[in-house]
Amino acid sequence: MRLKTFLQKHWSNLLILLVIVLLFIPQTGMPIKVFFSRLISFSPSEVAEEKRVSVENYQWLLETPEGEQVNFSTSEDRVVVVNFWATWCPPCVAEMSSLQKLYDAYGTQVDFYFVSNETPEKLNAFLEKNDYELPVYIPRQQAPDNLRSNSLPTTYVLSNDGQVVVDKTGAANWNSEKIRRLLDELLVP
Repeated sequence: MRLKTFLQKHWSNLLILLVIVLLFIPQTGMPIKVFFSRLISFSPSEVAEEKRVSVENYQWLLETPEGEQVNFSTSEDRVVVVNFWATWCPPCVAEMSSLQKLYDAYGTQVDFYFVSNETPEKLNAFLEKNDYELPVYIPRQQAPDNLRSNSLPTTYVLSNDGQVVVDKTGAANWNSEKIRRLLDELLVP
């Protein structure tokens, strides 16, 4: 009888304690963190025009997980989305499904770069497990000025004249009407 009374009185504290314990177990912690990151992800905002910076140098050597060399300079004069991410980063994983949907809708009109420092094996396993078909790259040089961040995830949207129109650190909902409208505006010649 005392246990039942104890449980009735303290059920909410026990539930919080259980969630905290589950957060520290890798198999359950990652999905819980991803869930909460998705829950608080909103559509990113545009950088105010007077605060925008430009990418002046597009020389940036990248490599696909298959070993193919790619130079970011091929995207000069194009609308570009650059996302820095990692498979172990819960906010990165949380926003990937919205980025996949955005890529599905704009992948032929906008250049996408999903940049990670992880091994090709780790990246390919993550993409395959989640059924993602995203253009993933491993940097072979430091990113251009104004495309550098020490936080994951960080995503930039560049206009065709090299202006950083969106500079978002943290998880976001990239498949929002707001971002689609922005991309549509940037794609109009």
